Amino acid sequence: MEVKAQAKYIRMSPRKVRLLTNLVKGKSVVAALEQLNFAGKLASLPVRKVIASAIANAKHNFDIAESNLFVKEIRVDQGTTLKRWLPRAHGRATPLRKRTSHINVVLGEIEDSGVRQGRKDKVESPVKLDAMPAKKDGVKVEDKPITKPVDSAKEKDKEIIDPRREGRGGHGKGTEAKKGFTSKLFNRKAG
Repeated sequence: MEVKAQAKYIRMSPRKVRLLTNLVKGKSVVAALEQLNFAGKLASLPVRKVIASAIANAKHNFDIAESNLFVKEIRVDQGTTLKRWLPRAHGRATPLRKRTSHINVVLGEIEDSGVRQGRKDKVESPVKLDAMPAKKDGVKVEDKPITKPVDSAKEKDKEIIDPRREGRGGHGKGTEAKKGFTSKLFNRKAG
């Protein structure tokens, strides 16, 4: 049985992370975590987290004991590279490549415990909403008559009076035109 876990876009160079993954390849999980605890590298933290995630997957999904697991395969692939620029003398700039890495871990069993099915969440059969009685606060609610929709033809004939548009020089029904010099000045057409 194999259990997998992965971490993507770790902001460390894959070359530096591979130094630690080569230390733990093929070891039991307990020994690998101990080795990473005492490694003096910053990359030991993400590698330790990925192995711990794979152990949690094995326990939760397949009920496999931690003492029965070993690091079967651990691989570090190169992720995307962030490209930045570093200012240098005389107005020049040199490129900086900030590399990322993807860590993939595969754990295997030391003693084979047989074929196991992954844990599946129990899902209840779907219930049609029409078949369920309507309830409000645990009390059955009687069917209410459905109200008819408003007729849109009558709504169109209704006159809309906007209080913001009142007294603005005959722009709609029911508004009176302003009289005086300013209304003539601002209402005439340019040209």
